[in-house]
Amino acid sequence: MNQQTHHAAQQGAEKQTMVCSRCGTEAAGPQPPVTWTCSVENGGRHYFCDDCARDNLRAIEGRLDSSWW
Repeated sequence: MNQQTHHAAQQGAEKQTMVCSRCGTEAAGPQPPVTWTCSVENGGRHYFCDDCARDNLRAIEGRLDSSWW
């Protein structure tokens, strides 16, 4: 049963476009590029493009929520 749920979640993820949580830049596919950063805040995943991640590197390393940047 978990396999079917996992498979359905993968199919839904393929239809979505990955978007930077800060500036709205869209990735070229459902998966974030390897240069993007993922942050878990309040139980949810937020993805940031390489430009936003680079601009806010100290805040990210300090584990500050993106609302503080």
